[in-house]
Amino acid sequence: MKINIDRSRCIGAGQCALTAPTVFTQDDDGFSELLPDHEEALDGAAAKESVKVAVRVCPVQAITVE
Repeated sequence: MKINIDRSRCIGAGQCALTAPTVFTQDDDGFSELLPDHEEALDGAAAKESVKVAVRVCPVQAITVE
């Protein structure tokens, strides 16, 4: 699973970090970013599902997965 964040669209709502805290965080400016060890967190089915939910709840559709 490859996760992309379009930082030009991100408004810092934080829904991704709330939905998938083992994968997403917010930088010092409040915008979404991936945690450095997020790939390890994606080993489990629950984490993958939480990323899919984060994609759906992003208010500006800044997150995509491949």
